[in-house]
Amino acid sequence: MDVFHCTIDTSHGAVGISDTIDGAAPLVMIHGSGSSRTVFSRQLHSHLSRNWRLIALDLPGHGESSDARDPQSTYTVTGLADCIGEVAARLGLHRFPVLGWSLGGHVAIEMAGSGNSISGLMLCGTPPVPSGLLGMLRGFHPSFDILLASKENFTSRDVERFQSLCFGDTSNPSFRDAIARADGRLRSVFSRAMLRGQGVDQRRTVEQADIPIAFVNGFHDPFVKLSYFSGLNIQLLFEGKAHVMEGAGHAPFWEKPESFNSMLDRFLNTVAAHEANIDLKNHHFLSNRSVF
Repeated sequence: MDVFHCTIDTSHGAVGISDTIDGAAPLVMIHGSGSSRTVFSRQLHSHLSRNWRLIALDLPGHGESSDARDPQSTYTVTGLADCIGEVAARLGLHRFPVLGWSLGGHVAIEMAGSGNSISGLMLCGTPPVPSGLLGMLRGFHPSFDILLASKENFTSRDVERFQSLCFGDTSNPSFRDAIARADGRLRSVFSRAMLRGQGVDQRRTVEQADIPIAFVNGFHDPFVKLSYFSGLNIQLLFEGKAHVMEGAGHAPFWEKPESFNSMLDRFLNTVAAHEANIDLKNHHFLSNRSVF
């Protein structure tokens, strides 16, 4: 399956995307801090593209996207969600599931909590935490390493360390370049906004959501407290559990692509079935109203 690349202009700046175009239904994939859409290459160039329209984008300040025109506004969780909403509208997407990784997962939850366009969430390396510092501490391991996620200016040593934390021994040479290219202002602005509790309460959002939600984490994730997920009460939890992938760290979709892609395919079918059920109920409701 061919993958098409283009740039879409938004009020936040130009956004680079990769799009398989064909497929039964769309999936939007959002990368994490310091990364780019190339991190999803093992999904874009897989059997998944035969059945699903896969769309990966570079967040503002990353990859081939431009730096934000207004960093203090765009580089927040609400600003990034708004930017992706503009891209989705330009692509003609009305309701779609999202695969969100790390920071991208937090943006995906924000989108789900602030509108009706999201039909499902698969979250990797993203604990849906309550607002504020205490919430962050519940879902993440406190360490000096996690401070890199909020550090504005990276040294070459920081770049190497961040790459190792995100990808372990499975890194690609392009990942280091992506980290070095990223606009460090996003890390500092985004972290401050999350700590202030900007945006939706992420835990409340996923617990009240009536869409399928999947959690997929690597067993060796250096940032995320895996025990946190057992305390969540999700209405439509995919396959009834938070999935943990052995032999993977913070990026299971990259480290274990075959197993991950199989799970993602099952999840997308679950989302499609749920949407079809909603459509059927709405049809019956409208039919019954017409009788009267």
